[in-house]
Amino acid sequence: MERRASPPVESSAPNPQRFSEPANPLLRNRGFNINYRYLYSLQDAKIFSGVVKTKKRPYTSLVRQRQAGDTRRRIVEATRQLLETEGYAGMTIEAIARRAEVSAQSVYAIFKSKAGILAELLDQSSFGPRYQELVQQALSTNDPEARLRFAARIARQIHESQSAAFDLLRGAGVVAPALAQLEQRRECVRYDRQEPTAIVLRDSGRLRLDYQSARDLFWMFTSRDIFRMLVRERGWSPQQYETWLANTLVQTLMKPKPSHASRHRKVRL
Repeated sequence: MERRASPPVESSAPNPQRFSEPANPLLRNRGFNINYRYLYSLQDAKIFSGVVKTKKRPYTSLVRQRQAGDTRRRIVEATRQLLETEGYAGMTIEAIARRAEVSAQSVYAIFKSKAGILAELLDQSSFGPRYQELVQQALSTNDPEARLRFAARIARQIHESQSAAFDLLRGAGVVAPALAQLEQRRECVRYDRQEPTAIVLRDSGRLRLDYQSARDLFWMFTSRDIFRMLVRERGWSPQQYETWLANTLVQTLMKPKPSHASRHRKVRL
């Protein structure tokens, strides 16, 4: 009976040119040998047990994104319906989940809390398709005065939409601290979203005051409080508010554009 030669003794120094016997006895009996360098390349390619893990197809993630977006919309719509019919007290996570036909765990995983759902409800009402359309129109121009007039139109759109949403929340009995927290978060978002227009104003060289003061006044004039006082309490029409706001922003934040005659005099001097 032929005796099988004993395996060579491995030296302590690594040698990438040598072959090592596989630990799997089935592979060893079949005479498989794996090069160290090849083994490392397999590990880098994340190939385990002879199975290649292929990259997921793009359409799979797109389908999941659409499904996730649909789930969010169903949860928010269920919340809106419960606020209208049951009030804030009846807007429990369990009730939302039943109406949206999802699990309560899914609601918690997506929104974390009832406050998170209410914030999303306000976002959908304030920053919907009409808002996106106005923003795209505003971004299409670099004229600072035109950007400010678009800002007035955007502020009107946001506050009109938010008023209906806040009226719903107040009518449903949402407690004052929760409403105050939601309003504070909305104002922070609005301040951040005004930055591109503020940068255009700064780069135009026509600001009447320093950049930070201009940003603060821009945010203050377009605030929900001023809209509420003029439109809801003093009876201004939304169009009257928009016209006043546009003119006020331009006159307060921007230096007048140099006239042709003044430019001509400077050239002659």
